[in-house]
Amino acid sequence: TDTMLESRPQTQQRNNHSGQETSLWSSGFGMKLEAVTPFLGKYRPFVGRCCQTCTPKSWESLFHRSIMDLGFCNVILVKEENTRFRGWLVRRLCYFLWSLEQHIPTSCDASPKIMESTGVQNLLSGRVPGGAGEGQAPSLVKKEVHRLLGHIQAPLHPFLLRLFSWALLWFLNRLFLNVQLHKGQMKMVHKATQVGSPLIFLSTHKSLMDGILLPFVLLSQGLGVLRVAWDPCTCSPALRALLRKLGVLFLPPEANLPLDSSEGIRARAVVRATVEQLLVSGQPLLIFLEEPPGHPGPRLSALGQAWLGLVVQVVQEGIIPDAMLVPVAITYDRVPDAPSDMNHASAPLGLWTGALAVLRRLHKCWGCSSRVCVRVHFGQPFSLQEYTINARSCWDGRQTLEHLLQPIVLGQCSVVPDTEKEQEWTPTTGLLLALKEKDQLLVRRLSQHVLNASVASAAVMSTAIMATLLLFKHQKGVALSKLLGEFSWLTEETLLRGFDVGFSGQLRCLTKHTLSLLRAHVVLLRVHQGDLVVVPRPGPGLTYLARLSADLLPAFLSEAVGACAVRGLLAGRVPPEGPWELQGIELLSQNELYRQILLLLHLLPQDLLLTKPCQSSYCYCQEVLDRLIQCGLLVAEETPSFRPACDTKRKHLSAKLLWKPSGDFTDSDSDDFQETEGRCFRLSQQSRCPDFFLFLCRLLSPMLKAFAQAAAFLHQGQLPDTEAGYLEQLFQFLKASAQEEGMFEYADLTLALSAVWTFKDLGVLQEIPSPAGPQLHLSPTFANRDNQDKLEQFIRQFICS
Repeated sequence: TDTMLESRPQTQQRNNHSGQETSLWSSGFGMKLEAVTPFLGKYRPFVGRCCQTCTPKSWESLFHRSIMDLGFCNVILVKEENTRFRGWLVRRLCYFLWSLEQHIPTSCDASPKIMESTGVQNLLSGRVPGGAGEGQAPSLVKKEVHRLLGHIQAPLHPFLLRLFSWALLWFLNRLFLNVQLHKGQMKMVHKATQVGSPLIFLSTHKSLMDGILLPFVLLSQGLGVLRVAWDPCTCSPALRALLRKLGVLFLPPEANLPLDSSEGIRARAVVRATVEQLLVSGQPLLIFLEEPPGHPGPRLSALGQAWLGLVVQVVQEGIIPDAMLVPVAITYDRVPDAPSDMNHASAPLGLWTGALAVLRRLHKCWGCSSRVCVRVHFGQPFSLQEYTINARSCWDGRQTLEHLLQPIVLGQCSVVPDTEKEQEWTPTTGLLLALKEKDQLLVRRLSQHVLNASVASAAVMSTAIMATLLLFKHQKGVALSKLLGEFSWLTEETLLRGFDVGFSGQLRCLTKHTLSLLRAHVVLLRVHQGDLVVVPRPGPGLTYLARLSADLLPAFLSEAVGACAVRGLLAGRVPPEGPWELQGIELLSQNELYRQILLLLHLLPQDLLLTKPCQSSYCYCQEVLDRLIQCGLLVAEETPSFRPACDTKRKHLSAKLLWKPSGDFTDSDSDDFQETEGRCFRLSQQSRCPDFFLFLCRLLSPMLKAFAQAAAFLHQGQLPDTEAGYLEQLFQFLKASAQEEGMFEYADLTLALSAVWTFKDLGVLQEIPSPAGPQLHLSPTFANRDNQDKLEQFIRQFICS
C-alpha cells in the first residue's frame, strides 16, 4: 500500500478517485464489519476531583457518592415529556413551551445598590483619588459612574431571554447531534448551591459559542440566569448592547489604564462594586480562563485573571464569607466556528454579521448527516476560602530559564539547579495590578490550578483520537480494518489513564462518524480484498490534524515527556536509528533520568505542561518515571551492590521526615537518596514497546520540531525587528521548511510564538527599547554560530524521527 501511495501522481489520483471516493462515503465505506460493544463495558473513570492537598474538605464533602451510577443526558433533546402539557400541538411547540417554563428571576435594576456601595460613595464624596473634588463636580462624577455601569451590565430582560432560549434551542438542534452532560457532575453542582455561597464557573474556551452554550446548559438545569464575563473585543457595540440584556458583563476599557490615572481608578471602583453586588445577591458567574479561540498569545487569559482577582478580593475582605469555584470544560468533535485560517484572530463579531453567519451555518447543516457532538464537563466544586488558607505552592526561590537552562545548553554546567522555573507569559492588567502582590500571585496560581483541573476533566473526542492515529502512526496510510483495532486500543489506553472519552457505541458507527467529520483532511482508497485505506491528505491539512491531536496530549503527557527524555539520554550512546535491542542494553540510572526529565520540563512551555502550583518539578519527575514503569517501557534492573529496587523499606527515619511537607526534596538524607542512586532501568524488550515508545515521542514532536527549526532560523532571521515582525519571519520559515520536508504538523503560528517567547526567556533573544517601540535583538552569547548549533542540538536530542 505504501508503495502504491508514494508512486501515484497526486493530480491524476484526485481525478481518478473522486467519483470512487464519493461513492465510498455515501455507501458507509461499503464494508461489513462486526459490531463492537461500548468500550470497557459500563466503566468510565471519574474525572475532575479537586486537589486533595489544597482543598481537602471540599474533596471529601462536595463529592457525589453515586456519581458513577448516573448516566448522561442530552441537554438539547426537548420533547413533549419535558413540558407539563400533552398533545399533537404540544409536540410541535415543545421548544417554545419549554422556554416559557424555565425559571428566570424577576428582573431588577442593580444600579441603586451599586451606587450605595462603599467604593462608589467614596468616589462621589471625593475621599479617594479619581472622585469628586479634583476639578470635577459630584454630578459629573455620578454621571460618569452611570455611564460605566451601562457599559458593564444592563438589567435582565426576561422576555428576551425566553425568546433567545427558544431560538437557541432550535438552532442547536440543527447544528449539533447532541450536547451531552453528565448527571452526576450536575448533582455535585446542585449540592454546592446548598452551601449558600455564589457559584463561580471557571471554564476553558474552545469556541465563540461557549459563552452562549454554557449559560443555556445551566439555565436548562435549573441554576437560573448565568452572568458571563465576556471579552468586549470580540463583539461590536450593537451586539454588546444585546448581550448585556441577556446577562453578559463587559469590562470597560478604562479599567486597564495606569494605576495613577483618575479614569482608571474610577472605572476599577465601579467594576469592583458591580462584582460585589453580584456576589452578594448570589448570582452565578462564568469566567473564561483561556483566551478566545484563534488568539495568538498565552493560554491563560489576562481578562479572566482580572475578573477572578476581583472575586478573590471580595472574599478576602469578608464582604461575602466564601465562593464556590467550579472548573468547567467543553469539548467539540469539531469546533463549529473555527475559521479556515486559525492563525489570525477574526474581526469583532457584529450583530448582522453574526446573524448572517448563523444563516450560513444553518444552510450548510441542512440535510447534513455529519453534525457535531458536544460534551460539557463540570469538575468538583471547591471552596475559595479553603484554597486561600491551605494553598501551598513551589513559587519561592524561582529562577528564570536563562539561569536554569542556558549554562547547560552551552556546556558550561552539567548540574540542574534545585529550583523551579519562573515563566509568566500572561500580561498583567490594571485590575490585577491594583491588588497586593501576594494576591496577584494567588490569582495566578489559582488560575493555573483551575485550568489544570478543567483540562483534566475534559473528555477526549473521537476526532482527537483519529487525528492522533493518522498523524503520528499512519501518515502514509492505514487499512481501515487495522485502524478500527487501533482506535479501540487508543480509546482504552485513554480510559485507563483516568481520562474520559466523549463517545460510546459501535466501533463501525464511531469510525464512520469520525471520518465524515475529517472528510476534508482524509482520503479513502479501495484496495484488493474489499478493504479500504485511509490516507491523510498531504499538505497544510496535517496542521489541522495536529491541532486536534493536542486534545489527547494531556492524557499521555507524562509518558511523552518521559519517552522524549529517555530518547535524549540515549542520543549520545546509541545511534538514533539503532535497533531496539541495542538501545535496551543501556543502563539508565534514576539520577540521569531525573536530570533529563528536568531539562525537558524546563524547555517546554508552562502553557503546555499546566502543572499544579502545589506540585514541585521533582514530584513531577517521579510521576513521569512511575508512568514509564507502569506502562511497561522501563524495567527496573537490580544491581548486586544495592538492595533490591522493589524493597521500599527505609533504613532510618529522621525527625525532619515527620513534619516535612509532601513534595519537599531539599533534605536528601531524610529522603535517603543515596539508596536510590543505584537504581537503574532498562528499556523493556516486549514486542509492543518500540512502537509505543515511538508513538509517545511523536506526541511532542510538533512543538519540539518548531523549537528546533526556530534555533536553525537564528542565523537567517533579519534582526533587529519587532516581535510581530520576527514572528512572521519565523512562521514563513516554518511553512517553507514544512513544504520541503512534507511534515506540516509544526507549521503553526501558535508554536512559532511559543518558540519566540521561550527563546526570550532563555536569553537567546533580547527585547531592547527603541523610539519605534521594543525591538528584538540576538543576544551576544547566541550571535556565535557555534552556540546556535549547540541550542539546536540540545533541542533535537529529544526528537525521535
